[in-house]
Amino acid sequence: MLAWQIAALDDAPRIMALQPPVPAQGEALVRVAAVGLNFADTLMLQGRYQVRPPLPFVPGMEFSGVVEALGPDTAGPAPGRRVLGVCGSGALAGYICVRADQLSPLPDSLSLDAAAGFPIAYGTSHIALTRKAGLQPGETLFVTGAAGGVGLTAVEIGNRLGARVIASARGEARLRVAEAAGAAVLIDSEGPDLKDRLRAEGGVDVVFDTVGGPGFDAALRACKPDGRLLAIGFASGEVPQVPANQLLVRNLSVIGFWYGGYQTHAPDVVAASMAELLRWWAEGTLHPHISHVLPFEAFPEGLEMLRTRRATGKVVIRVDQQT
Repeated sequence: MLAWQIAALDDAPRIMALQPPVPAQGEALVRVAAVGLNFADTLMLQGRYQVRPPLPFVPGMEFSGVVEALGPDTAGPAPGRRVLGVCGSGALAGYICVRADQLSPLPDSLSLDAAAGFPIAYGTSHIALTRKAGLQPGETLFVTGAAGGVGLTAVEIGNRLGARVIASARGEARLRVAEAAGAAVLIDSEGPDLKDRLRAEGGVDVVFDTVGGPGFDAALRACKPDGRLLAIGFASGEVPQVPANQLLVRNLSVIGFWYGGYQTHAPDVVAASMAELLRWWAEGTLHPHISHVLPFEAFPEGLEMLRTRRATGKVVIRVDQQT
């Protein structure tokens, strides 16, 4: 099978011919149809992500595909079933072996392209907003990086949960994408006085921050008493330093959330979240936004789109053109 491989950190990825894997007990072999790219992929290739697969490794954290076979004495989606899954790494290949109980069968109406970019972005926003922050109807949610893969799903889910969503993104075009997902208030992230803008909107109850940097501090200072700040990522490259006195005097909470960690220590939470998200899809209330579907050989181009923020929503790599 063909696969993208990383031989050394910061080296260019290369297409290699590798042997297809064989499923062990508890595993399923999946023919990969498409792979969703994430900003974390760019960090992993540089050795800057919290998970560092041993070299050489095949990148790709989430995928859709068709079950080819199950390992010995393994229960799971039957061969021929369309599925989505999260694997941490290894998806950018013709085939992948994953734990069968971590695969989610797809509704017939969900395309393989949309499914490839579905689990990490929607799963992150859903668990963070419902389980961690406890976002309530009528509260104000502020989302940074609101036109990106994860931020856009936070806008959409926040709106579905009945919150008033304030979206921050760079430039008019990206803000309009956030507006289409349900944002009620739009703020250009390159504009001045973010703290004052947020306070003028009455302050915020929940912050969903994918960017870090100065925007986090401005949002913290615009939080209402009992506000909750979700630290989701640091796309700016700057990790915020939290002033504990601000937390104390206004009873604020800063909450870290990493989807990969929940897959390890609370897989039941991830499974329940994905089941609810797929129900929401079936009800017609979720609308995955894919700005680019690229062929397999264009993986490096897709990474560059993420690095330079030229994409909105998800970038998907088509692996199998026949599915």
